[in-house]
Amino acid sequence: DPFELTVEDGKLYGRGTTDCLGHVALLTRFLVELGRKRPRLKRTVIVLFIAAEEGAEKDVGVDVVVRNGKFKEAVNGPVYWVDSADSQPCCGTTGMLSWSLKCTGRLIHSGFPQKGINSIELAMEASSYIQRRFYADFPALASEEAYCFSAGSNMKPTQIECAKGSLNQICPETTVSGDIRLSPFYEVEEVQKAIEGYVKDLNEFDLEQLPTRGSWSRYALDSEVTTMPNELRRGLVELKWQNDNETFKLYAGIAVSLESEGHKALVQACRETYSKVKPFSVNGSLPLVKMMQAQGFDIQLCGFGLMSVYHGVNEYCTVEDMRKAYEVI
Repeated sequence: DPFELTVEDGKLYGRGTTDCLGHVALLTRFLVELGRKRPRLKRTVIVLFIAAEEGAEKDVGVDVVVRNGKFKEAVNGPVYWVDSADSQPCCGTTGMLSWSLKCTGRLIHSGFPQKGINSIELAMEASSYIQRRFYADFPALASEEAYCFSAGSNMKPTQIECAKGSLNQICPETTVSGDIRLSPFYEVEEVQKAIEGYVKDLNEFDLEQLPTRGSWSRYALDSEVTTMPNELRRGLVELKWQNDNETFKLYAGIAVSLESEGHKALVQACRETYSKVKPFSVNGSLPLVKMMQAQGFDIQLCGFGLMSVYHGVNEYCTVEDMRKAYEVI
């Protein structure tokens, strides 16, 4: 039962044990021990339990806490965002932008390919055109190496759908959807502007330059082909962002400061606890952290669940990992 804690062979099974209620329990226990032992501290310790961590809900999350000045004291010291995994310092994340390309062609019997515009072929070639330009303009950067990213910025299709019809019809409409995982060293607005420019160039100048599939495939009709008044004579590619700019900015990637005392303290704590330390970065996204960093917070990332069971069936964390995590904290 994912809604009941099950303890078995040193594992704690239940929804949220790794992401992220195990961390809530860990920090709650930490606060209990602080209150019980009352050690003399060199710093103020502030613990903020976040509602609406994914950023979709309004007026209840950490963004509102920051906006209302309720967390400003934390600007003076490191802020450990405990929502990563694998018990090592996480140095960076990527941003995520979701998109779709709607490609419109001309419906025709498949026996007359020269009189139609095949939207499926157009979608394939348009996606390839945009990807080529994206990778040329947003290559992997030398600065990413210090953060141990497993991959640089990438853009790829993940879904495709087309208008339903007979197998002997050339499909008039196809939509390709996907995402961009963006290095924290590139800005969201910069990428959006570039992609929109690629699509504009494609529609205005480059459509006829796309590779076709054989001698009879085309993306603009020959002049002798007769069409109805409302039919396209030239293929059309339309870009749609799947969220607004503010949402994309909430999920922007972050590169933590590797020189801050907060990062150095986390690295040293891991080294002392685990006898070795191996910082890493992920190509997943965390909401809100870039926004807080831009406002002056020294955001550092860590977590003690298991990346392999994030959002997975039979989610769990281990008692030993959480015991070690307490030592780190």
